[in-house]
Amino acid sequence: MKLIIQIPCWNEEEQLPATLADLPREVPGVDTVEWLVIDDGSTDRTVEVAREHGVDHIVRLTNNKGLAAAWQAGLDAALKLGADIIVNTDADNQYKAADIPKLVAPIIAGEADMVIGDRQVETIEHFSALKIKLQHLGSAVVRRASGTHIADTTSGFRAYNREAALQMQVVSKFTYTLETIIQAGKMTVAVDHVPIGTNPKMRESRLFPSMWAYVRRNGISIFRIYSLYEPLRVFMTAAAIVGIAAAAIWIRFLVAYFGGEGAGHVQSLILGAVLFIAAVQLAALGVIGDILAGSRVLSQRILERVRRVELELGIEPSHYEPGKRAGETEAAEQSTEEREALKL
Repeated sequence: MKLIIQIPCWNEEEQLPATLADLPREVPGVDTVEWLVIDDGSTDRTVEVAREHGVDHIVRLTNNKGLAAAWQAGLDAALKLGADIIVNTDADNQYKAADIPKLVAPIIAGEADMVIGDRQVETIEHFSALKIKLQHLGSAVVRRASGTHIADTTSGFRAYNREAALQMQVVSKFTYTLETIIQAGKMTVAVDHVPIGTNPKMRESRLFPSMWAYVRRNGISIFRIYSLYEPLRVFMTAAAIVGIAAAAIWIRFLVAYFGGEGAGHVQSLILGAVLFIAAVQLAALGVIGDILAGSRVLSQRILERVRRVELELGIEPSHYEPGKRAGETEAAEQSTEEREALKL
């Protein structure tokens, strides 16, 4: 059984050595542990540092694509490199690598396909009270949309078995954490979570330059992902709200009309009609969105089968480069072949 630990990186030459130093080379229940760095268009020495510290595999994207795209590229590469279990962690050493055995234990035991590391955000010292509340609120929304019981849905410290990884396909350009949990809940993926530890903060987040940026981006992401997977519920709820507003305005008009003051409230009749039309349009969008959601599920199943075919054909990972250890192995094999040729 092979475990590949993947690390999406963007200009992480300073933080990466500490992160790699903590990663294990042996995990109970696993035969081989390899490291994969996804370089998301770094302009510093991230790739060189990765090679210097013994990374086995490198996926080198030409330019900065964003965290979600880097994560997806790493997942595809890990599958093609023969991973049975894939662990994702951050380059800033936020998560305790010593908890990787705990993270993969439910997968090895056959109890889960995907495991999320629960940071227990209340215990993180640099998280403000507002951020903790927002974390809980966002996680509650994602739990409702996905039908799962994950406590910390924004945690990037997670493990996937091969079957779960084959089914994951994110469309978000910003984050993969929320969407993959909702996908897992909608598909045949058993999701679990385990408590994990975190390290002291090494640097400020690059995804969120400020608290309000965090609120805005995460709020938009949650709404967008929820609308993507539950369009009928979202648009029908909006249609019901607008429809109730239209009915209230019409009732007001009728009360005035039967009271002999209808001529002075014609604008209420018009506003009610406009709101009613808007409600009908929102309901129609919900129906259309629900049809498109069904088509998206079919597309995901097709992509899953394409991945399986690619694995059977042995297609190499995109943007792949061997790491230092892989390069050394190839050089050693070439030297052995040259020595044997000289003997002959």
